Amino acid sequence: MLDSRQPAPVADRNPIPETLDALVIGAGVAGLYQLYQLRAQGLKAHACDTASDVGGTWYWNRYPGAKFDSEAYIYQYLFDEDLYKGWTWSERFPAQPEIERWMHYIADKLDLRRDISFSTTVTAAKFDETRQIWRVTTNQGEVIETRFLIGCTGMLSAPLEDRFPGQASFKGKILHTARYPRGGLDLAGKRVGVIGTGATGIQVIQTIAAEVGSLHVFVRTPQYVLPMKNPKYGPDEAAWYKARLNELRQNLPHTFTGFEYDFEHKWHDLTPAERLAVLEEIHADGSLKLWLSSFAEMFFDEDVSEEISEFVRQKMRDRLKDPKLIDILVPKPGDYGFGTHRVPLETNYLEVYHRENVTAVSLRDNGIAEIVPEGIRLEDGTVYPLDIIIMAVGFDAGSGALCRIDIRGRNGLSLREEWAKDIRTTFGMMKYGFPNLFMTGAPLAPSAALCNMTTCLQQQTEWISDCIRHLEGSDQGLIEPTLEGENAWVEHHDETANANLISRTNSWYTGSNVPGKPRRVLSYTGGVGTYRAKCSEAATNGYAGFALGRSNIEQPS
Repeated sequence: MLDSRQPAPVADRNPIPETLDALVIGAGVAGLYQLYQLRAQGLKAHACDTASDVGGTWYWNRYPGAKFDSEAYIYQYLFDEDLYKGWTWSERFPAQPEIERWMHYIADKLDLRRDISFSTTVTAAKFDETRQIWRVTTNQGEVIETRFLIGCTGMLSAPLEDRFPGQASFKGKILHTARYPRGGLDLAGKRVGVIGTGATGIQVIQTIAAEVGSLHVFVRTPQYVLPMKNPKYGPDEAAWYKARLNELRQNLPHTFTGFEYDFEHKWHDLTPAERLAVLEEIHADGSLKLWLSSFAEMFFDEDVSEEISEFVRQKMRDRLKDPKLIDILVPKPGDYGFGTHRVPLETNYLEVYHRENVTAVSLRDNGIAEIVPEGIRLEDGTVYPLDIIIMAVGFDAGSGALCRIDIRGRNGLSLREEWAKDIRTTFGMMKYGFPNLFMTGAPLAPSAALCNMTTCLQQQTEWISDCIRHLEGSDQGLIEPTLEGENAWVEHHDETANANLISRTNSWYTGSNVPGKPRRVLSYTGGVGTYRAKCSEAATNGYAGFALGRSNIEQPS
């Protein structure tokens, strides 16, 4: 949808040229870097975004408490030393306003705005098989012809806004966290309800509890949480991490998750006392290390998963103390294992529930029936009167943003319809039947599930840029995965995913949060370094698994 909060005037929106070498959809972390690389190749490239400015997820997600949970100094572009060292972060995990300023810094430092159209939504894209180009239309009535179309639309950028019957009847204010108004909301003294306790909901809850009159938190799935330690950064800390740029360049692209740390310990090599000591030390770090660098066995071995899960559950129980709160807020044995859902970092989140104005409402056996004019009604008929409802209910992950565009490839093949049947890609960057359509943060590539996003998005955009450079240098105008190549990648992806416990859980990781969505682990779980190696191997071998040219591509039926 269009950004209704602060759209740019139409007269200043910098229309898209009618013909292009490459059109990039999105002006977030991936889109900005993709545009920069294509321009550097001398291509006539342009980007567009529904938002009125750059930022992507850091433009839209401006809800109270929004912040990094990757360390700031690794959530950066690493390709340019001056660009990296020219920005100084104020703390380990900065908040959204600072992150948005950083995105503006990137756009201005690289002089990207002159080739970006804001307040512009791509509504449809059709591949013209006769002329071998993409014809793209926008909500502004533009028609653009481009040889290459690149969707940098984000892994978590299609909010599930229409979730409950009766939402339109609510007399107060109801909104999704990804559509929080730029100027914020006046919550003082208000009766506020928050639906959802994932990473986003937790950030909202812990931030607004002291401001609102009353806060009702509607909890369906209890979450494992880790306490965040967020020290401020002064000159010494900035000098420390900036001096590590070359180290980070060498390290981040090759770890399992694209973070600076990696799995260092093997469960069965240690005694129970030694394991506990490792868990205690890493838990005290105040980061995602317990999830992403403690024991890899927790993703594969149910016994190890249960021991680590119980370690985290006990940490949570020790803070909550109240048996009723523990029952509502702490996962139970048998629910799911620690790390198989997105792990949130938090700051005094559990302690919020000890406040007199905060109530946890369990939805485990008594779900939300509907939104009524005065508030939220549960299945047993209980109504909670509210002034404001904040929906932290998630996204149609991976495939959602691209499916909201009518994209049609060879023989009118609809991407939306194909993914409604089965979510398949090659490397998560291309799709059989859709020549010269590239994607980042798409299904079957490493993404927000198990990857520091800037690490993964830099690699994906660089692979796409190198691929286009190869086509330009060889006078081959088209590239498309072969059916055999796509089948091979899907088989490898599934073999890797089905070997771990993530595949057995219900969450946005598997698409199960969207009714009717085909079930598949959406993110590649074989490791960032392995993924990079496989992508590089395909390119080195003449883009094995892809067909290049204009006439040698098997036509999809």
